Amino acid sequence: MPSSTVAAFDLDGTLTRGGSVFHWLRFVCGNAAVARVAAPLSPALSLGAIRSGHYADDAKERLFEGLLRGRPLTDVAEQSRRFILEHLAHEGRLEVIARLRWHLERHDDVVIVSASPQLYVDVLVEHFGISGGLGTRLAVDDSGRLTGRYFGKNCRGTEKMRRLSEWIAERSYETPPTIYAYGNSRGDRRLLAGAHLPYDVGRLGRLGALRAYPRLSPDSP
Repeated sequence: MPSSTVAAFDLDGTLTRGGSVFHWLRFVCGNAAVARVAAPLSPALSLGAIRSGHYADDAKERLFEGLLRGRPLTDVAEQSRRFILEHLAHEGRLEVIARLRWHLERHDDVVIVSASPQLYVDVLVEHFGISGGLGTRLAVDDSGRLTGRYFGKNCRGTEKMRRLSEWIAERSYETPPTIYAYGNSRGDRRLLAGAHLPYDVGRLGRLGALRAYPRLSPDSP
């Protein structure tokens, strides 16, 4: 039976320091390929970083398409597994991971909700032994190769809360669960707004986009 509590964690900047997607693309595709594809997209990527919303979603998808189209899913999945375990070992935020493990000790249902690719969000679900992971899903063609396009939407902003609500509904809770949420950036605002107990774990503190939310205390388990 599902727990009466759900703890939703963002990944990049929350469970780990900084972003992971460019590091992942370099790991999978190589530095030269990323530089070659990203250079002409730099205006769109910069606009996405400033304006967020569909500008960020579209720029990211164009980058993925330029780098991942035609690559076998099995190969990228194996590379993604190696990447995220190494990335977590070097960039994991121990205090936030400790909070995740505190929820596990309480037998809460823990789920990662991230704009990062589902390919390596799934690896972290297995690594931590948690209940679920919701990431950006990538489309695959009939030959088992990535198209570089999203399957569905980029899992950020309103899509994070929509995916989490869908996941909760599928688990058939007897009563609506209490939701904890942990995030660090404006892409997490809708997720935190939909939680009963939201926490800003961004490193900018009072200067961050989530400054309206309580901070996770350094003394928290």
